[in-house]
Amino acid sequence: MANSQKLEITWHNKDKALIPTTRGRYGYTWVAPADPRYCQTNFLEYGDVVRGVQRPKEDGRTYSERADLQPQEDNLLVLGESGDVLEALTRVPELADKYVGQVKCVYIDPPFNTAQTFANYEDNLEHSIWLTMMRDRLLHLKKLLADDGSIWVHLDDVENHRMRMLMDEVFGAANFVAEVVWEKTYSPRNDSKGIPAVTDVILVYSKGGFVPNRLARTAEMDARYKNPDLDRNGPWKSGDSTAPGNMSGQKQHPSVFAVQHPITGEFIYPASGRHWTFGQERLLESLSQYADYRCEAPNLLARSKRTGIPVEQLRPDVYDLVVDETKRQGDKTQAMRRKSIGNWPEFFVSDTGFGRKVSLSLSEGRLATNFLPHTEVGHTDTAAKEIRALFPGTSAFATPKPERLLERIIHIASGPGDIVVDVFGGSGTTAAVAQKMGRRWVTCELVEDTFNRFTRPRLEKVVRGEDMGGITVTKGERVDDTTGGLPEGLTPEDAQKLTSLLNKAIKDEPELKKSNDLRAVKQLVKTKKSPDTINWRGGGGFTVARLSKPCFDVDEDTGITILTEHATAANLARAVAAHLRFHMTPDHPVFAAKRANMHLSVTRQPVTHEYINEILGYVADGEAVTVAATSVSPEVAEYLVNKSPGSRVIAIPDGLFITTLSDKA
Repeated sequence: MANSQKLEITWHNKDKALIPTTRGRYGYTWVAPADPRYCQTNFLEYGDVVRGVQRPKEDGRTYSERADLQPQEDNLLVLGESGDVLEALTRVPELADKYVGQVKCVYIDPPFNTAQTFANYEDNLEHSIWLTMMRDRLLHLKKLLADDGSIWVHLDDVENHRMRMLMDEVFGAANFVAEVVWEKTYSPRNDSKGIPAVTDVILVYSKGGFVPNRLARTAEMDARYKNPDLDRNGPWKSGDSTAPGNMSGQKQHPSVFAVQHPITGEFIYPASGRHWTFGQERLLESLSQYADYRCEAPNLLARSKRTGIPVEQLRPDVYDLVVDETKRQGDKTQAMRRKSIGNWPEFFVSDTGFGRKVSLSLSEGRLATNFLPHTEVGHTDTAAKEIRALFPGTSAFATPKPERLLERIIHIASGPGDIVVDVFGGSGTTAAVAQKMGRRWVTCELVEDTFNRFTRPRLEKVVRGEDMGGITVTKGERVDDTTGGLPEGLTPEDAQKLTSLLNKAIKDEPELKKSNDLRAVKQLVKTKKSPDTINWRGGGGFTVARLSKPCFDVDEDTGITILTEHATAANLARAVAAHLRFHMTPDHPVFAAKRANMHLSVTRQPVTHEYINEILGYVADGEAVTVAATSVSPEVAEYLVNKSPGSRVIAIPDGLFITTLSDKA
């Protein structure tokens, strides 16, 4: 179709903007996108810097590689409304330079819009308000995201379908990565009406260049690797010696040919529709250890019959690997001898076929899937216990998230030193986990009581090494304690269960307890618990900030933009500089800020000819000045332009808010 339309989600007042009704609470009012209360840019007021010291390692304790990471200090904790904080991060030049396009992982757990009011935040926004609120935040978060970054939005089934369409609209449907399902509970309430929800959904999108990190290998995965031939490279497992890729009707793949077995003499081909995993040269390198092979022109009829490829599609220039018939007996002896020596090559000979070694040392971690079981990442009960351990005697949050869940997400989406952002901070789980994983972070919380009682104290405990819960320590796991390795296919957990069941079965059988055979069985499945591993030793720090109070408001009766009581000289200068995207110059004797070759002067006093003459004395050749003033006559404005070409005057507040929604977004 010539005029195909993009599929979009629509809602009531989609073309309007929202401003907070009351500071420090969820509550919003619809306004026009050009309303100064929406357009103004707040800045951050910096306060305390909290730091901790990394504890030294203790003898006799086990530490992970993560415990050696340099604790990050370049972190930011903000008290303020998420939309306004994001506005500051993307528009205030000092912050935009640092964060726009630099964030590797965004995780947000926004209000689920379930019409419930929880103790520490409100979650009762009407659909259209919720969608507008989320759209504006997603637009800012997209700006912050690096090209290879990803955003993870945690939801339940109330707004999930709407959010999926909204994220398609903001990020593009082609940048959808996954819909991840978290098993948040393992024991649903029996008194639930309808079908109990035991999962949450996390929508994952990117800007196009995201490549997920692999997960660490499990003990069960590693248990599949053995070393029967005493390979000098360590344990390995047998992989498939062939691979798919030669479909019916296609021309023969160059790795489809016969290989004669050096012991049985049989000519072995890849199965129909498959080819050898390696090319001929690589196969020959391994096989030459077993016998003297030579390349021989193929019997095309035999090859067609064995592979299912029509003769006309076969390649006569791809030769078979054949053992010289005159040396067959000697080569058979040589092959048997090579097999008995051990330390077999990559492509090895078995009694009747061939095998391929896959070394544990070269094996990658496991791929992340879209299912997060509670056994691996914890559940809501886990999270509640973590909060209670940090804040005894409190019932802080109805739906906390366990640290292992955030650990999994942050691991998949980022690396040490990368920036992680969460603008619905809550108890601070995302920031706490990011700090423990050596990432930099930015988080904010709207409700001051939550900020003071939970978010900040938790993060202080993390950097001071006082938080021993969550991912700080990994509990030891069951491991093999036999002399020759557990029986094939038996995991340490299975072996421990077997021992436990045997002990229960013979608890009333004293004679069986003395049985040497039973003792021998127990030795075959003997396991032990590995020591706990310490992942975090404290250290690093963060800066505490709060969102500035607005310098501009609108008189509801007249519609006139006015200055608020917070518009002191210093605050007004910072607000104007932020809105016009000037960098502050606190050390300059006259000008508040600068952008390229343009200075900024902000004043609440009437601008006179004398004022212009005085400030122009500080303007060098090739520079200009923007004067933002509450009172300036057209005559004085013209005088400035004539005296300093390129300079200008902006009347505040009205002159600041000639802007558009697209400029704000």
